[in-house]
Amino acid sequence: MTGAVALRLGAFAGALALAFAGAFAIGSAVDPIAAADPAPHAENPAMPAMDESGEAHGGGHSDPAAQPPGLAVSQAGYTLVPATTFFQPGKQETLKFTIQGPDGKPVTQYTQTHEKDLHLIVVRRDLAGFHHVHPTRDASGTWTIPFTFTAGGTWRMFTDFQPAGLDKTLTLGTDVNVSGLYVPVPLNEPASVYSVDGYDVTLAGKPVAGKESELTFLISKDGKPVTDLQPYLGAFGHLVSLRGGDLAYLHTHPSEEAKAGMKGGPQIEFGTTFPTAGTYSLFLDFQHAGRVHTAEFTVNVSTTGTAIVPPATLPSPTPKKTTPGHESTPHGH
Repeated sequence: MTGAVALRLGAFAGALALAFAGAFAIGSAVDPIAAADPAPHAENPAMPAMDESGEAHGGGHSDPAAQPPGLAVSQAGYTLVPATTFFQPGKQETLKFTIQGPDGKPVTQYTQTHEKDLHLIVVRRDLAGFHHVHPTRDASGTWTIPFTFTAGGTWRMFTDFQPAGLDKTLTLGTDVNVSGLYVPVPLNEPASVYSVDGYDVTLAGKPVAGKESELTFLISKDGKPVTDLQPYLGAFGHLVSLRGGDLAYLHTHPSEEAKAGMKGGPQIEFGTTFPTAGTYSLFLDFQHAGRVHTAEFTVNVSTTGTAIVPPATLPSPTPKKTTPGHESTPHGH
């Protein structure tokens, strides 16, 4: 290679290097991300931190997409551990389970909610066969209750409780399997009246997704309003709402607290917040003449709200009476 050629090649290489350097500088100015890596694990200050209950910290609002209760077997370090998940239909067996705490041991100390340490809800996944029962706990923390699954299929059990020392209630859920032929039962058609055990229960309200909706249930018998409902677990009614498809769980108590000796009715009012639009099954427990009865409703919830209007022939609700010294706010959890 001659000296002239080498000189020309060297000059060309130098010019090429300068061109690449200039292009890199321009690119870095246009796209600073290419010039420096972001700090590892940096948090977005505009997004509030969320705890396991879906509550936002730092002045933000709750995440609308936070998981509703009842969809997980474990939350906040607590886990529902059934002794078995296989049962036979039509045979009384023992439902047995523990709530395992953050230390890996069964929980033995609870804070009562509505007169019980734990509420157990059992329902088949097609929302047939609803049961609200209360098992007993031994000293080791094991919960047991005699139970008969009426038909084959996959059933869901929900445990609704508050461990001692925790400032909120938890709802843990798990599936259990019942052998035998599974014949799915379609949901009731949406209606404003449900009849059970000689009682007519009428529902009125305008459920809206994502906002608190007031629902009013009117209890009547033989065409007359029932005005002597009895307290049941510290309230005149308990409302469990389950979302179709995944069985997201809502447990709401009425706006008026009930104590021994008080009489309630004919209406029971609830403030319920449905997390999303969809079809929900509502199960209302109320007590009269020493027996607990359950009314079941299918409700379509939308983002705009559709009014549930009762028939005009039924008794109208009487004005709500506020009992002095008792709370007048909903007790949903």
